[in-house]
Amino acid sequence: MTLTILYSADGWNTWETPLRRALDATGLAYELVTDAAPETVDYVVYAPSSGLHDFTPFTRAKAVLSLWAGVEKIVGNKTLTMPLTRMVDPGLTEGMTEWVTGHVLRHHLGMDAQIHGLKGAWRQDYPPLARDRRVTVLGLGALGADAARALAALNFDVAGWSRSPKEIAGITTFTGEDGLEAALARAEILVLLLPLTGGTENLLNARRLACLPRGAMIVNPGRGPLIDDEALLAALDEGRVGHATLDVFRVEPLPRDHPFWLHPGVTVTPHIASETRPATAATVIAENVRRGEAGEPFLHLVDRGQGY
Repeated sequence: MTLTILYSADGWNTWETPLRRALDATGLAYELVTDAAPETVDYVVYAPSSGLHDFTPFTRAKAVLSLWAGVEKIVGNKTLTMPLTRMVDPGLTEGMTEWVTGHVLRHHLGMDAQIHGLKGAWRQDYPPLARDRRVTVLGLGALGADAARALAALNFDVAGWSRSPKEIAGITTFTGEDGLEAALARAEILVLLLPLTGGTENLLNARRLACLPRGAMIVNPGRGPLIDDEALLAALDEGRVGHATLDVFRVEPLPRDHPFWLHPGVTVTPHIASETRPATAATVIAENVRRGEAGEPFLHLVDRGQGY
């Protein structure tokens, strides 16, 4: 059995040891290479940044195992006819929840004003308790559900919205268009953790931004195109949105002349909310290889119709 890993040279150096360790634990015989004749490859361990666009030569491949959580750059590739899995990595999930929790707490506590306020000012604006702050998470997949549970554990009043019905203990859940408007209407802090699909692009447009409580805070570590940039800037200028912390953008790196950089109501972070972590993600890859060899269903199989 041959696995080829398509990544940069630096990426290979990061992945080789944990991936070999995880594959060794399966008891399978394997050859792990960075370059092989495509027709000899059984599994393609794939990073969308690798530059591979034509999967036609991989005639023997049983699956393409993506190292990224997002698959919008590959899901529509007509040459990719074999099963495609996305990465649901425990380490990535943990890191995302830490980032989301940190920025929700930052907005809840008003830390920006306290830390960056006028020198010499002594202004004691006490925040409410978390149980009196309403947070809405859009997207209740692995990342969104974990973040929602962590926020609920801190006593925030948490709701979530997803395109298909979900039930999560301790979380009020919504679905559908009416549910989306209801979820937005109670969102004093809004967290976006949806995948990017045709149905979610520009989901947060001017009409839906108008559903938010006045002064709502937005935290977006999901995908940049979930938000209509111009509509967000208008909502910030008008005071409908109090602040937006954005980690993802339509173009990355964010162009130097983009108005987000200098807008006082925007915090820009450079797509660092979380990442695939080889130490934990390698076990997911190895488990899918084991499943493929055993004829069992793959974990985190992408639904091409849904787009994720």
